[in-house]
Amino acid sequence: MNSKISSRQKIHYRIRKKVSGTASKPRLSVFRSNKDIYAQLVDDDNHQTLASASSREKDIAAQKVTKIEASKLVGEALARKSADLGITEVVFDRGGYLYHGRVKALADGAREGGLKF
Repeated sequence: MNSKISSRQKIHYRIRKKVSGTASKPRLSVFRSNKDIYAQLVDDDNHQTLASASSREKDIAAQKVTKIEASKLVGEALARKSADLGITEVVFDRGGYLYHGRVKALADGAREGGLKF
């Protein structure tokens, strides 16, 4: 296995030991591929995904923007979906990625959309 991927996986497991989400305060999980970014609100108690957003959704993909700007739009979209569910607070799970660039842009977009973490 690629050492970069396996080291990220180890970091993610270490984060997941401490971070878990509930129905009232779900975990905002981030996955970043080379091209797209995905975010989910996860209730770890009931093993359910409450809401999700990605840069592949039609309204975000239709806008020809950079990957960082798309990440911010994903954060804002997830914040809107969580507001519809009545969720205002989340626990941030950066998924083993550095809090930098696209991951930071997603977090900033979610904060601007009204999520607290």
